[in-house]
Parts: sequence; structure tokens; C-alpha cells
Amino acid sequence: MDGDAHIGRLDRKALEQIPPALQAIVDAGDLSGFVTLVWSRGEVVQVNAIGQRDIAAGKPMTRDTQFRIASMTKPITSVAALMLMEEGKLALEDPITRWAPEFSNMRVLKDPAGPVEDTVPAARDITIEDLMTHRAGLAYGFTSVGPIAHAYEAALGAPLLGPYGPDEWMRRLGELPLTYQPGERFHYSHATDVLGFIVARIEGKSLGEVFKARILDPLGMGDTGFWARPENADRLARLYKAPAESGPLKDVSYPPEPQPPVFEAGGGGLVSTADDYLRFARMLLGRGELDEVRLLKPETVDLMTTNRLTDAQREVPFMGIPFWLGQGFGLGLSVITDPEKQSWMGAGSKGAFGWPGAFGTWWQADPAQDLVLIYLIQNSMELGPEAASQLATGQRMGARAALPVFQKLVYGALG
Repeated sequence: MDGDAHIGRLDRKALEQIPPALQAIVDAGDLSGFVTLVWSRGEVVQVNAIGQRDIAAGKPMTRDTQFRIASMTKPITSVAALMLMEEGKLALEDPITRWAPEFSNMRVLKDPAGPVEDTVPAARDITIEDLMTHRAGLAYGFTSVGPIAHAYEAALGAPLLGPYGPDEWMRRLGELPLTYQPGERFHYSHATDVLGFIVARIEGKSLGEVFKARILDPLGMGDTGFWARPENADRLARLYKAPAESGPLKDVSYPPEPQPPVFEAGGGGLVSTADDYLRFARMLLGRGELDEVRLLKPETVDLMTTNRLTDAQREVPFMGIPFWLGQGFGLGLSVITDPEKQSWMGAGSKGAFGWPGAFGTWWQADPAQDLVLIYLIQNSMELGPEAASQLATGQRMGARAALPVFQKLVYGALG
């Protein structure tokens, strides 16, 4: 293999197509910028920092730019819970009422889009596995339609930066009816937030403290946390929203946080960087171990990265699209089950796993190729009640095309 033409086993010329392809999307005004990273067989083979992290200030994207990673937080919360499972502190089949009595005697909507008062009793308690597979019957306002969507917003506030502490937030959520019976179907929800607060209750610490002690410090993820610290404000990418058809990007960034948030959202609250998240992804790719630091047993990671949804559950569209055609969902992660059927959405080998974030962030670890891809942008999407129907279509075409372009160019470089 020609060392000049290839980086490891990746074709150099194919990888060199990535920066201009992404730069064109920035030049068109569809996104503010990107940080992308490709790791293959023990080394980082490409990092791209394209566009600007702060347009008004003229500050460029850099490799160490911090991003709000939204639901890329969920796999980290799931790992924390699985660490407790290995220690015998919880089990997948445990009812969550053992630690969260707020969810005793739950009611379930007769009609998912019907009145919130029209309910029947839950057939059984929610379990830890229900939380980890989004089959708890819980919801997000933005993934729901009808009165329950607005009830979530009224009771809990914004999905990522809620105004309530853990106990008050859990009480408020427990007073809302479930959308579906526990175990019935995958319905994307606050389930991982609940899981995170259960982890915190078991440990007698805040979720941020649990993460720091068990995952972030051991893996050397010093730029990851629930708080966008003031001293790092200059490195935090601004969050932008693109008008649907045309016009300049609008800065819709969250206000500065002078102190840690009271609501540490295990479902979506973390700030991180490409290199930090790479360490987490490599730990899972290493079946629980990175650089002689072991967080999970190999068989636990295998559980995590094995589809647990039934065929019938995978037939239900997710965010308005046939999301599960070529993939399933394990314990806090999606996993590719049929690469050919998955190819319309992106690229990856059978067994590749990951999970995206609402602001356009995405990652994937591919055991078959010994490959990790990290893709970070800050593209605000509507997260208000009933917004799910817009998530697949509410971006400009350039923004929608950017991730598949990155994925396909990397996998094309494998030949």
C-alpha cells in the first residue's frame, strides 16, 4: 500500500474531499461550522475544524471547541447505570419505583393524542430496561402530539435546561400520564433523564459528580461536563438556527451559566469536545476498556450494543422517518443490523453503534472496521411541543446533507 496515497488503510485523496465538501455548506450559509474527527486502528487520521464557532466575533472552529452534545449524553448515562448493574446495585428487570416512588401507580393515556385526563392504569411498573430502551411509556414534549405534548412543556419546562432540581422534576414528571404502556413501544423520551437521577440517588451524589468520578476523570475527559464553565466560554460554540428557506443564521445560544445547573440532564445536558468524546467512544469500541482503564466488562458492552427492540417495535417510524429499517436499539445506543437497509441514512458496518444529538452532533464506533467517527455542529432544532414532525424536514437541504456526505466519504475512503 502506497504510504503517500493512504493514511493507514484510508485513501488520502478520498479523505481530502471532506473539507471542501463541508466548507461549501458553510459558504452557502446553511451551517456555521464543523469539527469532524476520524480515528482508525489506533490513530487519529483526520481532524477538520471548518467555519466559525462564533460568527459575530469572527472566531473560528478549533479542534478543542466545546459543543452542547445533547442526546450524545445518553450513552454516558447508560454506561454509568451499567457500571452500577455490574456492582449489583441495580438490575435491568428492577422496577424503578424501588428508587423513584414518584412513578408508582402510573396511569396511561387511552389515546396517545387524546385528553390527558382520559387514562387507564399501567399494566406494570416501569423497569430499568424500559428506561434504557425508551420503552417506559414516558415522552418528550417534542416527540409527542396533542395535549400530552403541551402538558410536558407546562410541567417540566425546556427539555435540556429545566428550571427544577432532580426531586421536584421527578415529582412533576411522575404526575403526568404515560403515553404508552411500559414495554409496548420505543417512544423517545425523558427516560434517560430519569435513569440519570436514579443513578444519582443510588450513589448519593449529583449525576455530575457520579460522571466525574466514574467516567470522565478515569477516561481523561476534562472538557466534558454539565456546566459550560465561564472560563471556557470562549471555546463554546454558539448555537445557530437557520431560517427554513434562506437568510442569515440566527444566534439562539443559551445564556451564560454563572454556576452549575440545578437540572443535570442525563438525557442531553453535557458539553464536550471531539477528543473527549473520542475517548468515550474508544472505550466502548474496546469493549469497556481504554488505555488499561476498564469501566465495563466486555459482556456488558455486548449487551449494550445488541438490539433489544422487537420487529414490530422497529416498524414504528421514529421522528417521522423509517429509522429502524437497518438498525435497532440496545441499552442506550442504536446499532446497525443491516448495512444495506441502513445505507439510505448514512454508512456503517453491521454492529456499528452510536447515537446522535438534537443540535446535529453525531458519532459512530464501528468494530468491524476499528473506526470511530465524530461529527460536531451546533444547529438548533425546535424542541417545543409537537416539534418531532419537523425534525426530519426542518433544516435546509445543505444542513441535512452534510452528515451523510461526511459518512459516505469516510467509508468510501475504506474502498
